[in-house]
Parts: sequence; C-alpha cells; structure tokens
Amino acid sequence: MLSQLYIKNFTLIDTLDMDFRSGFSVITGETGAGKSIILGAIGLLLGQRADSKSVKMGTEKCVIEAHFDLSRYGMERFFEENDIEFDAADTIIRRELTAAGKSRAFINDTPVALSMLKELGEQLVDVHSQHQNLLLNKQDFQLSVVDIIANDAKELADYQQAFTRYQSLNKELQRVREEISQGQQNADFLQFQFDELQNARLVDGEQEELEQRSETMTHVEDIKSALYEASDALSRDASGVVAALKKAASSLHSIERVYPDAEELAERLDSCYIELKDIDGDVSCRLEDVDFDPAELESINNRLDKLYDLQKKYHVDTVSGLLAIQEDLQRQLSHIENGDEALAELEQQVAEANKEVLAKADVLTKMRQKAATIIEKQMRERLVPLGMPRVRFEISIEQDTPGRNGQDKVSFLFSANTSTPLQPVSQVASGGEIARVMLSLKAMISGAVKLPTIIFDEIDTGVSGKIAEQMARMMAEMGHSDRQVISITHLPQIAAMGSTHYKVYKEETAQGTTTRMLQLNDEERVREIAQMLSGSDVSEAAIQNAKELLKQ
Repeated sequence: MLSQLYIKNFTLIDTLDMDFRSGFSVITGETGAGKSIILGAIGLLLGQRADSKSVKMGTEKCVIEAHFDLSRYGMERFFEENDIEFDAADTIIRRELTAAGKSRAFINDTPVALSMLKELGEQLVDVHSQHQNLLLNKQDFQLSVVDIIANDAKELADYQQAFTRYQSLNKELQRVREEISQGQQNADFLQFQFDELQNARLVDGEQEELEQRSETMTHVEDIKSALYEASDALSRDASGVVAALKKAASSLHSIERVYPDAEELAERLDSCYIELKDIDGDVSCRLEDVDFDPAELESINNRLDKLYDLQKKYHVDTVSGLLAIQEDLQRQLSHIENGDEALAELEQQVAEANKEVLAKADVLTKMRQKAATIIEKQMRERLVPLGMPRVRFEISIEQDTPGRNGQDKVSFLFSANTSTPLQPVSQVASGGEIARVMLSLKAMISGAVKLPTIIFDEIDTGVSGKIAEQMARMMAEMGHSDRQVISITHLPQIAAMGSTHYKVYKEETAQGTTTRMLQLNDEERVREIAQMLSGSDVSEAAIQNAKELLKQ
C-alpha cells in the first residue's frame, strides 16, 4: 500500500509530504483546488509520459517520490527478475523531471526504464478516473474482467501459444501455395536458370584462386627476375651470402679453444646458415616452378569472365551468391515437382494446429461461461443496494472466429428495470448507473487481483443520498482486505465514511498560488463535511448533520 507521497516543484505544488494509511481514505476539496494535480503526479510515478511544463515555473527540477509497504503482497519475484533490491516494508519509487525535458525514473534508487516503472506501477496502484467508465464500451475490457474471475491465465497462455503456432503454419502454407502457383507459371524459365548455373559447375572459393593465379601469371617476368636476384645473392659462387656465412662460422669455430666466447657466436651463425641454405633451396624451387603459359592464362581469364557474367546477370558479386541462387532454384523446382505432396503435408499440419486451437478455445469458453454466471450473480448482489432493485445484468458470450484471446465475443448486457430489454451496458446505462456498474466491477475484480492500492477519482458522479452512502460502504469493504482504497469525492456521504480524511486546497503565498494537502482531525472533518453539505456559509444545522453522518 501507499504509505507516503512526496512531491516537490510539480505545477502548483511547491512541497507536499503526506503519509497515507490502510483501509478506506477520502480526499476532498473545492473544484480547482489541485486534486487532479496530485493524481497527475501519481500518474507519473506509474509510468505515464512527462511534460516539462509540469515543472513548477521558476524551478529547475521536480521530484515525485512514493513509499510503498509491500510486505503482504508477495511481489519479490518482480524485483528478483529485474535485479533490483527488494525492501518489502519500504519500496521507493521516484520520478525526476527537469525544466529542460529530461526525465529519470528509479525503483529503490536503481535507475530504470519507464517501461519497467509502468510494469511495476500496474501491480501497485489502480487509478479509476471518470474516463475509465468508457472502458465499458470496449469488448477487450469486458473479456478481461471475465478472464480475471475465471482465473484462466494459464489456459489463455496455452491457447495463445497454440494460436501463434497455427498462425505461423498458416502463413507458411500461404507462402508455399503462392510459390508453387508462381513457380508453375515460370517453370521453364526457372529450369533454364538452374541448368545454366549447374552447367557452370560452380565451386565455392574458385574465383579467388583463379584471380590469384591470373595475377601471378600476368607478372611472371617480374616474379622470375626477383627470385633470380634473390637466389644469386644467396648462393653466387664463393661471394654469396650462404657461402660467406659458412666461412664466418668456420672462422669462429677455429678460435673456440682459445676464445670460448666464440662458441656461442659460431652456433648462432650455424643456425642462420642452416636457415638461409633452406631459404636458398626454396627460392630455387620457386624459380623453376614459375613459368608463363599463354594458353593457361587465357583459360583462366575465360573462366573468370564466365563467372563475372553470371554474377552480373544474377545481381550478386560472389560465387557463393550464385550457389545460393542455384540452391533456391532447385528448391523451387522441387516444390513444383513435388508440390502436391508438400502442400498436402503442410495442409495437414495446419489442420492439426487449428484443431488444437479450437480445443483450447473450447476450454477457455467453458471457463468463461462458468465465470460469467458468477459475475452475473455478484453484480446483481452489488447493484441492488446501490439503488437498482430491478436491475438485470447478464453476460453474452458468442462464438466468433478464433483470435489472439480465444473465440469468444463477450458483451455486458444491462437493464435497470424489468420493462426495458437487455442491451449493451454502454448504450443504455446513464452516467450514474455506469459509475455504479464500474464500482461494482472494481469491487469484484479487487477480490481476485491483489492490488495494494485503488484510487477512485470522483466515481460518485451522478449519484447522491443513500446511493452514495452505499457506494461508500462498498469502497470501505474493499479497504478491509489488506487493501488501501482512496476516493476523491465531492459527496459528504462518501467523505464521512472514510477512516482517514485529507483535504486539498489552494493557498496564496508571496511566491504565488500553491496547492496544499492536509490530513484533517476530527474537528476539521466535521467542518469540512458541513461545508460540503451547506456551502461556504456553514450553519449549525449543517454541523449537526455532519456529526450525524460521521457517527454512521
């Protein structure tokens, strides 16, 4: 749960440091006091995109930091997988934004990407604002509600794996069909190309070897001249290097007895003599091997011209590229020749994959149908106390073409009375009715998903009196099960039900208008609720009425 929120230099807030408690808390304040600013700051902590205009004018940086107590929610795995230090009693999320537009995010002082902050935020806080009521228009939201109650995450993952395999095989089937169809139309041309490359008897690495031989033969005179000069320098009569080296070694060997230092020098010269004599032999062999054959050079150049022509024709620059094309042509011709057999085999694989998809989709459908019955019952039980004694709420599950999330088309059907036929909830429910439906859904979902903190932003729109009181009771019950529920409200009936009451207000300072937040004591709560009942002129009757509300 959220235990502390610190905000500095965010829009109209200079500094806000507020502790929060478990259970059901309420936040009140006049319109425009800054409640939405606080929600915006929380949104940044949950990974929403930042705007440099949010930094308070005249400051360089804003900081938003929240402390969470996660000791009862078993969230260690997220921190282990992402290599972040885990402190169950005090997990800290921080977001920093500069006036220059730079944004940084931290989890327990570890810098993280915004996507990771968002991933964690989705597991910590659910903010339900008025625009979220529009989710009732979306079938994927309705399906997700059913899946949460069905607890079918494993079955859905199994289905999605099978569906992905089916899509992959089906895509391959379409590709092969098109390839065979196009290949049959171009079979003669493909065969001609394949024969041309096959008859060329291509060998990988051949081109490089031929190019080197051509280069050598083109410069054969220079090569022979250099080799002859080297051989002459090494072994020319008695004046060659080899003979001179042997003579120098013999001279040193002759004085070894009278001059011991000469022995090492002589041995070194012996080694050099052996190496140079070996080199001399190799040079002589090379000199004999190097020869110019015009016919061979012509043959080599003709072969290279053939390779270059083929490469230009097929738009590649290596023999290996030509070999790859030859292999692809052979594969296409094989598909044409054995197309029916290959196609039949692939069609069989697609049929089996589709069969598996349908079987797993049926498992999901059965689980969803069972969950739908539970949801219908719970929703009626929750909506009747909220001023809908004749409410009807049903879930329609129709079979559709299998897709990413199964074959079920889910629709929430609603009627507030017996005389009106059931229709999609978003089409027939009023604003106040939708608010109550969404609250009931959230209350039901919260029992299945262990979210530490749920924030309701004016979910009481369009309701009042006893209905508002019942909505407050429902939110208070949600806050009893190791969960923190915070409601931003304009209704005194809801404000009075909170175990902790915060007020947001504006204050004029020497630096300008700033937004403040205060936790109210008992006396301040009475006056705040009385003001909500009667307006700015708080009467004694309003104060008594506020006290009565708080007693309830």
